[in-house]
Amino acid sequence: MSAKPEHYDVIVKPVITEKATMASEAGAVVFQVTKTATKPAIKEAVEALFGVKVKAVNTTITKGKTKRFKGRPGVRSDVKKAYVTLEAGNTIDVSTGL
Repeated sequence: MSAKPEHYDVIVKPVITEKATMASEAGAVVFQVTKTATKPAIKEAVEALFGVKVKAVNTTITKGKTKRFKGRPGVRSDVKKAYVTLEAGNTIDVSTGL
């Protein structure tokens, strides 16, 4: 399966946090995805872009926090994350670029 331009629109960026690092030890990779992305679309995009077999996709929507910007209240954007579990033997190194 070759990468199509719409695959790049589904995945925004990899998430590199403490929780994501712990998930990677269990064979999962965490990506920030567009809010409209579906699980089948995420699976297809990851398989095409990285050449791996995806076992499962779990998604979560993190609501944006209210923060103060230069003394004025503002709201961070809502973020949708995808926890992509890979088949045994497949790995993605998110520290390198696409």
